Amino acid sequence: MVTAHRTETEAETLDRARAAAARVRDPEMPMLTLVDLGVLRDVRIEDGRVVTVITPTYSGCPAMATMRDDLQRELEDAGFPDAEVRVSLTPAWSSDWITEEGRRALAQAGISPPGQAPRNPGPVALTLLPTRRDVRCTLCGSSSVRLTSEFGPTACKAMYQCLDCLEPFEHVKEI
Repeated sequence: MVTAHRTETEAETLDRARAAAARVRDPEMPMLTLVDLGVLRDVRIEDGRVVTVITPTYSGCPAMATMRDDLQRELEDAGFPDAEVRVSLTPAWSSDWITEEGRRALAQAGISPPGQAPRNPGPVALTLLPTRRDVRCTLCGSSSVRLTSEFGPTACKAMYQCLDCLEPFEHVKEI
């Protein structure tokens, strides 16, 4: 039996590249993909090659190099050896970009997802006081919590403790 080979269309190539990119997980919060986290901003074809764009959660994020390398490797494994991963700092990432599925995954993993990011139309006043957040315990749902550390295992998370069930938990900061 003879089978005809057909050439993949650009749309099919793009779908395959997007599927590969969507499999890449955040190295610090592996329950999230780069899509869930809102870091993967674009996957496109330019001059016949795959180009992806990622935005760091903040400019000093130590996981960015790993995200870039993992994305490059996943695309290469999917048949895109010349894929390019670009890092874009604008627009700046916002925790509002975390998908609803990502927020559910965080909560299921015992990490409090962020609320809505603050909106500052002008300059932001510097304060050394802790940021007030609407945080609930990930175990019992109580809003009776206290901040134990502004910085958790990663700079993008804060540590809290529930005053009702005494459970310590992480909270992804609103940025």
